[in-house]
Amino acid sequence: MGKRKLTDAEFLELWEAHRSAAKIAKITGMAERQIHARRRNLEAKHGVQLIAQKNDVTKALGGIRLGLESGTVIVFSDAHFNGRRTTAFKALLWLIDELKPKVVINNGDAFDGASVSRHPPNGWEDTPSVIQELNACTVALRDIQEAAGDAKLIWTMGNHDSRFSARLAQVAPQFKEVQGFTLEEHFPDWTHCMSCLVTDHLMVKHRWKGGIHATHNNAVSSGVSFVTGHLHSAKVTPWTDYTGVRYGVDCGTLAEPFGDQFTYAENSPRNWRSGFAVLTLVDGHLLMPELCMVSDLGEDYVEWRGQVWDVSEF
Repeated sequence: MGKRKLTDAEFLELWEAHRSAAKIAKITGMAERQIHARRRNLEAKHGVQLIAQKNDVTKALGGIRLGLESGTVIVFSDAHFNGRRTTAFKALLWLIDELKPKVVINNGDAFDGASVSRHPPNGWEDTPSVIQELNACTVALRDIQEAAGDAKLIWTMGNHDSRFSARLAQVAPQFKEVQGFTLEEHFPDWTHCMSCLVTDHLMVKHRWKGGIHATHNNAVSSGVSFVTGHLHSAKVTPWTDYTGVRYGVDCGTLAEPFGDQFTYAENSPRNWRSGFAVLTLVDGHLLMPELCMVSDLGEDYVEWRGQVWDVSEF
């Protein structure tokens, strides 16, 4: 079909036939990023929802298996998006642009769900509504998606993410399978799963073991390198035995550790750090995982590969 600009009708016809940015990119010669942008524009223009098919990955045991051999994978977690553009978020956009990862993984809790939590409110605090949080997630994840270009987008579900459907299933079970009652339907460009086996020796999952030694215990008990979020601690713990070296990784939080989402912590000290993980694979071998961390030097400064970087332009 060449690279000429498609009419709205032609684009909609292609989307109805294929429902995949990757497939339409091969047909038209357009970049996937352009196709996603055109899709969103047409959704807004015509008031329709252009549903994507499931990403081309193999589902197994409640998770997905990527079979990636070489390349970069960026994993962020626990964003608890509330509309604020944090330093870690800016750094994420910067390094996605710089490193051109093959896969970007949102390792859970992008959605906070404060207003639908089973926990009581903290006094009379003004918690954001579900629609406010959905809008915040939409804006942030759209920015990530545009920066990611052709990278695969994976969303491993977190316990806060689960609040969305859990509350609906609890109070309105009669509405099961109604459009819009799951996060997957609101964010169809991301492949949703409970876990992502990147290689046979590298698992990404929102949480497993708990406590201060969670990264150590995850690596030892699983027998593979294990990347989690949930605890917001941002650290890498190596473990070596007769099988070689493997790693337990905590991605930290993309949010600010003392952000408004965490008033339940009652302003207590917390062993949390803001940042995310970068994984590099060479012929199926995981190199030492790296962390991009928000610096104590001030807002908009991050520490990456032994240097301090200003990410204010993002």
